[in-house]
Amino acid sequence: MSVVKILGISGSLRKASFNSAALRAAKELAPEGVEVTIYQGLGDIPPYDDDVRTGEGYPAPVQAFRDAVKAADAVLIATPEYNYSISGVLKNALDWASRPPEPAFDGKPVAIMGASGGLFGTARAQYDLRKIFVFMNAHVLNKPEVMIGQAASKFDADGRLTDETSRSLITQQLTALRDWRHRLHR
Repeated sequence: MSVVKILGISGSLRKASFNSAALRAAKELAPEGVEVTIYQGLGDIPPYDDDVRTGEGYPAPVQAFRDAVKAADAVLIATPEYNYSISGVLKNALDWASRPPEPAFDGKPVAIMGASGGLFGTARAQYDLRKIFVFMNAHVLNKPEVMIGQAASKFDADGRLTDETSRSLITQQLTALRDWRHRLHR
């Protein structure tokens, strides 16, 4: 089988983000046949403005994001939970990616995970993100779900994921995403 190239996107811009740290763990834990690349340009994407898109075209950071998503075999989103939903910067990027021509996530296999300081590990944000991806015609992996609650106790001072259950779930999710991608593209 060929290597499945997964684009990891953190919905957080914080340097010490648990979600970005979870993506670094995913890169480290990638099973055979999986390569994880972490997207770094989310903070460069300007606020969505359809007048810009229809007048001048996509701004360079937006086009770079769209191209990265389209080039990936699958996408792994690590979302924080802000006010019971996803972060504004992530929603903004998804709004740009959803526009024509060739919406970037159309038919794309996607997995979702998240880490938070609370007990629920971004459950509400993940459910909102699933609804968004239904409209965007992405193929969201249902299980395993990765919800890292009480994240401060599961990462060390250097941002390394130390919780073995979470590490195992991330490996299982990446394996399932790899297999999901292969099933969708037979």
